[in-house]
Amino acid sequence: MATSEPFSLIAQPAGVVKGTVDCIATAGDTRGMSSDAAVLYTVEDGAGWIALNRPDRRNALSDELVDGLRSALQRAIADDAVRAIVLTGSGPAFCAGADLKQGGGGAVSSGPNPFVEILQLISEGPKPVIAAVNGVAFGGGVGLVAAADIAIAADDVKFSFSEVRIGVIPAMISVVVIPAIGARRAMQLFLTGERFDAGQAVEYGLLHAAVPAGELRGAVAGVVASIAKGGPNAIRAAKQLVRRVPTMSRDDAFAWTQRQIAELFASEEAREGMTAFAEKRPPKWNR
Repeated sequence: MATSEPFSLIAQPAGVVKGTVDCIATAGDTRGMSSDAAVLYTVEDGAGWIALNRPDRRNALSDELVDGLRSALQRAIADDAVRAIVLTGSGPAFCAGADLKQGGGGAVSSGPNPFVEILQLISEGPKPVIAAVNGVAFGGGVGLVAAADIAIAADDVKFSFSEVRIGVIPAMISVVVIPAIGARRAMQLFLTGERFDAGQAVEYGLLHAAVPAGELRGAVAGVVASIAKGGPNAIRAAKQLVRRVPTMSRDDAFAWTQRQIAELFASEEAREGMTAFAEKRPPKWNR
């Protein structure tokens, strides 16, 4: 799954049809950057790649960046060519949290919070989201990682919930962080604001894997390829299964899952999958 090639992707501004803007998302490497859009988007081999693109601000969550991220996520969800969504950063950082000098990404909004919508699009949206964590992730950046369905980081990445050190708390992101790492670990990290590394993040359950920086793209591409082998409706249902079952009572969970499997077994997609298996050929969605 891993490869030694640099973590590179062909990227473009969200909302623009495919182009040839290069965005090299290796930590410290921004060669070929030719777009000043806050968020870059492209489709490559069934993956909708979304790159936060304010490296001079360590991709901090400004109002502009949050708006661009929301638009890119919505576009990837609506794109039939996209089987999985990959979220990464340009330059040396993944995301340094709220940009308090440029609106804070809605952190102090008195109305519906736009960053909450981002977390919901990632965690509750119909398509798998993979966090490809290429550099430091602090505060809200860790929230993006926790909201993702699968998270892989370069092994030199550092993380932190440093909010208490400026007199605030990791409020909205706690909704996705605590289920990911557990209340006991969250208590420690939220109270101390201490940094932790990628190896610890794997141990805590925040990451699924940590790999050398040069192998990050290959690791993510391998996950995307594995996802693409599954039926699109089955992948959507599998994500929903993991998100919903823990919120249900045991009886409700059994009742709901019985309905889900009955619907899937009766679907055209399942018939194609079973026929392909019997005929020893790839199903139509994986050709």
